Amino acid sequence: MYCREQQRTEAEPGTMKQNGASCAVEPAPCPCLLDGDSCISRSQTSAHDSTWATNGSGVAASAGPRNRPSGAVGSWCSSPECVASQPEAAEKERQGAGKVLVTGGAGYFGFRLGRTLASQGVRVVLLDLHKPLWDVPDGAVFYQSDIRDYESLYKVCEGVDCIFHTAAYGMSGPEQLKRELVESINVGGTNNVINVCSERGITRLVYTSTVNVAFAGKPIEDGDEDSVALLPLEMHIDHYSRTKAIADRMVLAANGRTLKGGGVLLTCTLRPSGIYGPEERRHLHRVMVNVERRLFSFSFGNPRALMNWVHVDNLVTAHLLAAEALTPERRCVASGQAYFINDGVSVNIFEWFRPLFEKLGYSRPLIHLPVCLVYTAAVLMERVHLLLRPFVEIPLLFTRNEVRNIAISHTFKIDKARRELGFSPKKYSLSEAVDHYLKNQQLHSSQTGPLSSQFFFLMVLLFMGLLTLLLCSSGWDQKH
Repeated sequence: MYCREQQRTEAEPGTMKQNGASCAVEPAPCPCLLDGDSCISRSQTSAHDSTWATNGSGVAASAGPRNRPSGAVGSWCSSPECVASQPEAAEKERQGAGKVLVTGGAGYFGFRLGRTLASQGVRVVLLDLHKPLWDVPDGAVFYQSDIRDYESLYKVCEGVDCIFHTAAYGMSGPEQLKRELVESINVGGTNNVINVCSERGITRLVYTSTVNVAFAGKPIEDGDEDSVALLPLEMHIDHYSRTKAIADRMVLAANGRTLKGGGVLLTCTLRPSGIYGPEERRHLHRVMVNVERRLFSFSFGNPRALMNWVHVDNLVTAHLLAAEALTPERRCVASGQAYFINDGVSVNIFEWFRPLFEKLGYSRPLIHLPVCLVYTAAVLMERVHLLLRPFVEIPLLFTRNEVRNIAISHTFKIDKARRELGFSPKKYSLSEAVDHYLKNQQLHSSQTGPLSSQFFFLMVLLFMGLLTLLLCSSGWDQKH
């Protein structure tokens, strides 16, 4: 469905040459994992052969200080030509620093990654469909576009030597239920990124995947990249995990592909756990609102169930190290590899969120419900949401996938990232992120107003789930 003509660019055993060094690579199969008969060729030209230089610490190294005037702000562009034709003076000023593209560059993690790269002298293009909530940093340019638009993506990648592909859709909440949109962005967009690398001669691609590609609802204790394989696609119950697994496979399969103009593409994927940190709003904000609505007044699942989280700054560091590990200076150790990324600790989610409960003035949930009841309620809520979506937006407390992620232990070791990338996560506390969030957040009456109606709606769904469970149980007993 989303594959382009890829067989013609497949790599034969060869080498990638950079800065006088080379890395041996193996041939890679075509990453056409959906409808392989719909490959369409691209004929764009212009390949680049520059390298983003990094030093031994995993931090991008520039040729010298970036003597920009103090108070300068980042650039905004409304066309690919704007990005591709930056002022000549600025080009000379940062010559040798390399140029990278960050897809999903207006998102929480993508922007943080781009800001870090720009602060270290790297020329950065932030690409996103939505505008960032923060000021574009000095040394970066933001371009508003859709990664599903191949022509636009191709133009904006002029001169780029490394892509950090962080863009995705459908991670949580109602977004997970928009199947067509989830697939077109996560799979179609990734396919475009891979093909642009081929046409533009971009030698490095780092993909932000997820631990969900390896988790299917069965307990995992300290899994690693060798013992926990990617799941068969049919085992995923949500479309986000399924499409991220497809994209993960595509990126790894593209490793070693011959590039237009010479050289080969080197790729790796990082599989982080849930992200937290200052200014993060996807997880903290959603939990905070539900706590204030008294919709988070119960727990469920194994009380000792554990999972991993990763602080945004640790995840940024992992991406910088991964990009460096695709260079000859590091003997391309990350070429074709996948890495689990987290803070190196395992936590129970209800215990982990204790600082948030306490700082909002609420106690930890005291009511414990059976997983089957909450899961049944989640199924019903998803169906009601889809049924009524054309008319009204029904809030989702949990999706089926989220219930499973909370209720069942799944933890992963990061030994491979430590060993091969030199990843050594710093210690952070959720309490710090909560303090920052509560200090800056503004409560709106619209967030707390519909408490009674939503609480009643949830209780009705829980009652329906319980009734369904009892009826099923009664029918089972009669048959046996």
